[in-house]
Amino acid sequence: MEKSLKWYELLITALIKTSGYSAVIFVAAIFFFLMREGIPALAVVDLGNLFSARWYPIENYYGLLPLIGGSLIVTLGAMLVAIPIGLGTAIFLAEVAPRWMREILKPLVEVLAGIPSVVLGFIGILALSPFLRTTLDLPTGLTALAGSLLLGAIAIPTMVSVSEDALDAVPRSYRDAALALGATRWQTIWLVTLPAARSGVLTAIMLGIGRAIGETMTVMMVTGNAPVLPTSLSAIFSPVRTMTATIATEMGEVATGSIHYHVLFFIGVVLFAIALAVNVTASAVVFHQRKRSERILS
Repeated sequence: MEKSLKWYELLITALIKTSGYSAVIFVAAIFFFLMREGIPALAVVDLGNLFSARWYPIENYYGLLPLIGGSLIVTLGAMLVAIPIGLGTAIFLAEVAPRWMREILKPLVEVLAGIPSVVLGFIGILALSPFLRTTLDLPTGLTALAGSLLLGAIAIPTMVSVSEDALDAVPRSYRDAALALGATRWQTIWLVTLPAARSGVLTAIMLGIGRAIGETMTVMMVTGNAPVLPTSLSAIFSPVRTMTATIATEMGEVATGSIHYHVLFFIGVVLFAIALAVNVTASAVVFHQRKRSERILS
């Protein structure tokens, strides 16, 4: 009996380790594949062309700056929408709402995360874009603003769920101690609970950024798909084109092994690098804050 139990425990341990290592292996395999297909673009397209302000592959113009700029401006707009609403909703659910309301609202928020992005894009085309066009007196409603609003809506459920879990994990003794010292309820939330859950909240924001910058269908449907380099903040009211939309739109039309084909994979490499930079930055901030807290406590 004891031998079979040890064998069973060893098997479970091996499966858990394999699952953990597989995530690293999958990421490494994806990176290797992107590099294998994308790096040849650097051998056939000069850097001046690759990082120019014009994307027109038919005439061999492969400027990535309009695509990178479009992705960044849409993602920035989405974060301006998602962070305050998502964090505020998480604080409300974790700290303010009564238990019965929380049990109703949190599942509803999580259901929103399951809505297909193509459905939101369809709603954006039929309702949001015409509303923006008429309300803001724009030539077209298919703009970066429409994409930002919808991407913000897509990122909010993820931010709410992760942030609420992080806030809920803060020990009750922290809140009781702050209230005992004379802090108000809102001072306790802002100065005690939220800082204590900083790492989880930052993780939620990071996941929201990753969800927004990697979204394809929604931005492809509502941003106008115009590869124009954003030069000012007013570009939020103009059509743009993101890197993900470019890959999704053009990958089915290119010949395998062509210059255009390799450039599209190189866009994937750039996307991977941006996502990696976001994750590394967030991890560094969390590590720095943790070390700082340990020094203060010691």
